[in-house]
Amino acid sequence: MSEAVTRSASSHGSAVAPGLLASLDPLLREWLPRQRWFAGKGRPVSGFTLVAATELLPADGTLGLFHLLVRAHQPLTATQGARTHPGDCYQLLIGLREALPPRLAPALIGHLSDGPLAGRTAYEALYDPRPAGMLLEALRTRARIGGLRFERDACQDIRGDLVPRVVTAEQSNSSVVYGDTFILKLLRRVVPGMNPDLELPLILAREGCPRVPAPAAWLLADLRDTTDESYVLGVLQPFVQGAADGWELALRELAKGEDFAAEARALGRATAEVHTALARALPTVTMGQGQLRLLVEGMTGRLEAAVRAVPALVPYAPGLRTAFEALADLAAEGQSWTAQRIHGDLHLGQCLRSPSGDWSLIDFEGEPSKPLAERRMPQPPVRDIAGMLRSFDYAAHSQRPAAPGWASTCRAAYCAGYAEVAGRDPRTDPVLLRAYETDKAVYEVVYEARHRPDWLPVPLSAIRRLAADAAPE
Repeated sequence: MSEAVTRSASSHGSAVAPGLLASLDPLLREWLPRQRWFAGKGRPVSGFTLVAATELLPADGTLGLFHLLVRAHQPLTATQGARTHPGDCYQLLIGLREALPPRLAPALIGHLSDGPLAGRTAYEALYDPRPAGMLLEALRTRARIGGLRFERDACQDIRGDLVPRVVTAEQSNSSVVYGDTFILKLLRRVVPGMNPDLELPLILAREGCPRVPAPAAWLLADLRDTTDESYVLGVLQPFVQGAADGWELALRELAKGEDFAAEARALGRATAEVHTALARALPTVTMGQGQLRLLVEGMTGRLEAAVRAVPALVPYAPGLRTAFEALADLAAEGQSWTAQRIHGDLHLGQCLRSPSGDWSLIDFEGEPSKPLAERRMPQPPVRDIAGMLRSFDYAAHSQRPAAPGWASTCRAAYCAGYAEVAGRDPRTDPVLLRAYETDKAVYEVVYEARHRPDWLPVPLSAIRRLAADAAPE
């Protein structure tokens, strides 16, 4: 299989792909903004630039298949001027057929009306077992296809007969499960450089940390003509069969009126194990007065921008500002903190509990909206902890009536579990913890106001507490 694909990529793909993108353009302008993983919602797409194209199956065959990296151009907002955004780069797997069978109807992108492949139907190929199976085979055999490089861990066995199924739940990337044995996460918005979603699990696997599934294989793109760095496009990891998503598990226990403290405590221990392993494997740094000043300025700036965007924050702004001022005061007194590599976007939805009761942490990509260099910077571990504490609060307030006592119990249990492994309870550092919780809650208010106004009362309840408290509960 790999040899045939390689030949078609080198001999035919470069001739068809530019014309294909031109004919796909009007279809992608409609289809792309509807995808959960599209980052530029609310701004029209003004055009596309082809970054790279690899023809995986001949375009003139019964089933054509292209791997595309395309840059979507969008105008900036009015406050940013009339310039054009350079465009986010997206990974697309485009299938081409004469007509789609009914089972592939949800994958439809549209019908090509002009160009070299006029009359064909374009669709999201991950929904199709044959293209999805080709990806696994390429990873298994360490294929080189055009600029695509498929790598794997030789110590993990990857069978070639695993049946693929696409994960249809909404997520910020796309995933395919292979025979309940592996799960392939394809990153949708990609940038050059080492993505932490591959980097950190590989490091943790070498450290023998059992709390993160070890990558079995990964997909890279080498674009020598545009950058010296590779793009990380996807990661294949063991699939934890029967695992429960932490968010869904918490909501189920809440709905039944069940206590979640034991699970929260175990999750705190798992988080500390990951932090400890990362601190052992990678350099740590001391954040002194200058770095802390920049940290406080960033938090304060985000608060001021949020107050302008969401008027409901105005009454609480003075109280919230004290959280950052208290941190600045400690920094001025000479207090410092240790920073290290962390998860970067930790919440209940980034955690899995296996049927045996063990917790795993997944999705180390960080916040995709942040620059890659920023996501890879050492940060205080309390940032992860604050994210999880906010997640317990979200779960408690998603119920009617809300269950603030449930959240308080979970928060305390999580911190206690963390201390059992790390040797230090996060609550003994209340100023730093409050600052990060406040920063996170401010972000949540802006997000909910823009995307889910019905959820706005959830972070606002935390805003009221954080604005009134001298320290977190």
